[in-house]
Amino acid sequence: MATTLRDPVIPITEIEHSAFCRTDESLASKPLVEELKANIRWQRLPKEYMGMKPEVLYPRIRAAKEKLGKRAVILGHHYQREDIIQFADFKGDSFMLSQNAARQKDADFIVFCGVHFMAETADILSGPRQQVVLPNINAGCSMADMAPTEDALDAWNELSQVAGSGLIPVTYMNSTAAIKAMCGRNGGIVCTSSNAAAVFRWAFERGEKVLFLPDQHLGRNTGVKVGVPLDDMVVWNPFKPLGGLSRSQIQAAKVILWQGHCAVHTRFTVAQIEEARRRFPNVKVVVHPECTREVVAAADLDGSTEFIVRTVAQAPPGSVIAIGTEINLVSRLAHENPDKTVFCLDPVICPCSTMYRIHPAYLAWVLDNLVEGRVLNRVTVDEETARYARIALERMLGVV
Repeated sequence: MATTLRDPVIPITEIEHSAFCRTDESLASKPLVEELKANIRWQRLPKEYMGMKPEVLYPRIRAAKEKLGKRAVILGHHYQREDIIQFADFKGDSFMLSQNAARQKDADFIVFCGVHFMAETADILSGPRQQVVLPNINAGCSMADMAPTEDALDAWNELSQVAGSGLIPVTYMNSTAAIKAMCGRNGGIVCTSSNAAAVFRWAFERGEKVLFLPDQHLGRNTGVKVGVPLDDMVVWNPFKPLGGLSRSQIQAAKVILWQGHCAVHTRFTVAQIEEARRRFPNVKVVVHPECTREVVAAADLDGSTEFIVRTVAQAPPGSVIAIGTEINLVSRLAHENPDKTVFCLDPVICPCSTMYRIHPAYLAWVLDNLVEGRVLNRVTVDEETARYARIALERMLGVV
């Protein structure tokens, strides 16, 4: 089956990423009507919520949360604004949050302050009576958007014919439920940035090649960690015939990387690391493995958001730590560790533009409606997709 070719398209979420970038270092939320001036897609709210200031929104959220009690659990991803995190019952990375939600057997509603693929995963792992709510339905993920389901299925079909039965599909958590299901159907697996290396080893025990979606940088950095030479990794471009590769390149490759990336983590550069070392000769540089290969190689350490949190917490007082990840997490770590110097490598303040769409006004809006018995912005995954995606997720849980 031939790949369906189309003109190259940059996801709107990628184009919108710079909307919140600034140099004044302020991450405080403004009334939503002011934030709507940013040229991105916002979900429109009833007028009463548009001009609410924090001093009005915060008590309103607390009151709704108290009325709902154990019926609602609020999840806050590490990259959320501080004025969302303060209301979270759990904070963490996407998979940890989904697992925590699934354990809340008394909760009827899971309010996921994150992005769409995270809410999908929570729906897959939650109980049959639980309903998952995404406060702003336009909170997507530029990386996940770089691997549309139809393109990924086309690529899998074509690669299967060229590479044969030894190809194992591996998808990063930051992908649609349909792509997770594709992996579940075809002997594949899901990974997080925490266990990507272990998942790669699992895949190579079962096949000769890995198709890794959707982040080429995490895939490349993980390949290096498990001993795959860079020359044995190729990039699949969904906008070109056969991904822009020859049959011989595919057959010789050990890892086939989908051409995707994270708009946040590709902002970090080797020059920024060099500048940090110039300013602070004793600095420790810690970056996320979604950064480019050059940046990861130049850093002292790389690891998941949970790894970065632990690294900062366990560092001795007086440590100087430069971090290459999303600014809300870095700012939170600096605030929580006043005995250390913690700063972001990138001097331009660029929050994740999709995470940043979860404004307190949206949280107040969905909670107010839950109190009134109305479920807004529910995210659901159809049963067949959920069944196969769950298989891929359960395989991941079995990897140690």
